[in-house]
Amino acid sequence: MAKPFYITTPIYYVNARPHIGHVYTTTVADVVARYRRLSGEAVFFLTGTDEHGKKVADAARDRGVSPQEYVDQIAGEFEAAFAEMGLTNDDFIRTTQPRHQQRAAAAIQQLVDQGDVYLGEYEGWYDQGQEEYVTETNARDADYKSVISGKPLVKVKEASYFFKLSRFQDELLAHIDANPGFIQPEARRNEVVSRVKAGLNDIAISRSTEPWGIPMPGDPSHSVYVWIDALLNYATAPEANERPELWPADVHLVGKEILWFHAVIWPAMLMALGRPLFGKVHAHSFWVSEGRKMSKSLGNFVDLDALRGYVDRFGLDAVRWYLATQGPMGATDADFAEAKFIEVYNNDLANTLGNCVSRVLKMIGKYFDGQTPLGWPEEADEPDRLYGQFESWAENYRVAMSRLDLAAAARYAMGVVEAVDGYIERTQPFKLAKDDNQRGRLSGVLYDCAEALRIASLLLWPFLPTACEEVWRRLAQDYAGFMANAPDHTGDLGGWAVWGQLQPGTPLDAGPPLFQRHVVA
Repeated sequence: MAKPFYITTPIYYVNARPHIGHVYTTTVADVVARYRRLSGEAVFFLTGTDEHGKKVADAARDRGVSPQEYVDQIAGEFEAAFAEMGLTNDDFIRTTQPRHQQRAAAAIQQLVDQGDVYLGEYEGWYDQGQEEYVTETNARDADYKSVISGKPLVKVKEASYFFKLSRFQDELLAHIDANPGFIQPEARRNEVVSRVKAGLNDIAISRSTEPWGIPMPGDPSHSVYVWIDALLNYATAPEANERPELWPADVHLVGKEILWFHAVIWPAMLMALGRPLFGKVHAHSFWVSEGRKMSKSLGNFVDLDALRGYVDRFGLDAVRWYLATQGPMGATDADFAEAKFIEVYNNDLANTLGNCVSRVLKMIGKYFDGQTPLGWPEEADEPDRLYGQFESWAENYRVAMSRLDLAAAARYAMGVVEAVDGYIERTQPFKLAKDDNQRGRLSGVLYDCAEALRIASLLLWPFLPTACEEVWRRLAQDYAGFMANAPDHTGDLGGWAVWGQLQPGTPLDAGPPLFQRHVVA
């Protein structure tokens, strides 16, 4: 039996409520997970919350509640937000859950027993906002300020347990060299390699000044550093679900600000623990808003309420489409701008997909009484048929998806719809309908258009599940029902996307427009 496809998001820190960054990464993971399920693979899609550390304890104190009460509330908001956004994660892990804490403590104990963790003293720079120790070199390069918040770093001196990160430098570089896709995108890989080659130091993995965390095995006067605790979730979740076959993870999706932890510290920990390394880590860039860095003080922060506003106006599929196709999956940041959102919505969803579906099904309703046409007569000579173009498009789509290039995959899928529009312009079925001698050709043209839309809807489903399931209903295809009842909720994209599966004579439903064009007042 094939190993299930295992994809993760970061577990999100609960010092802030859900916002576009959290929804974006989890939506990207959801698109990939849906595609893999549609392709017939069993999938395990993990997300969750990171609930220990000083910032969490401080936030709880400010609100006059216990840390546990505080994290219960915020974790609940994350779970509710992801459900509201239609995200299909298989598990939601929390680092305050016993199922995680017990297994994380066991992993730390193993590192202690092996001699990969030792007691020492940390003296150096600390980024309070990120809860991250910073080397002298990196602190100096950043003018002794946080590279994320810009706030001054703090000089600290305290007893700490250390992980022997330095001993894995050569092994880590060898793995990255042998596996070019291990860190994506390439620009991030190059940054990591350059920094590792400059030398790795052992890292502090405990705190004696903040008790809100997992107690250090054998020394409860220390708590495990929040980042070490958090990274272990990717391994503790499969164990807690009694599914050891899930490991190693295939994809870790993260933001670029936490790449170092995932591309260096986490694989080194796995090497020390004797566990296989994950397939790849993909570090996307940030969202900006209306061309400017997001800031609550500027009033341009895209929080959950702002996203809900877009869902209310344009629909959940429209928000998914914009995030997945316009988002910062590469090495550059992306802009969440209202004018651009409306432009993408109108061009892609209203004018292209929605209009094409309505156009084709209305013509079938008018010229063939709403039933799937017979298709081309056997003797027909039609050199410009649509089906000959599909193999290359479908293959390009699959390659783009495997590379996590969602924007390219979406273009290939929407390109099928655009090809239908172009085919209608060339063949002009509305003119063929006026000539009884062209009845056979009209039947062939409209069958091809409907069949192409069927295949396009399959490719687009990971991005636009609600709209595509409505297209399936109108075409009398029960793919959604099949997946709902199949083991692991899997489909058969390879079989379903083969040309010629619409059955002549099947009643079709034109229905109302899938997406109403948005007119700016």
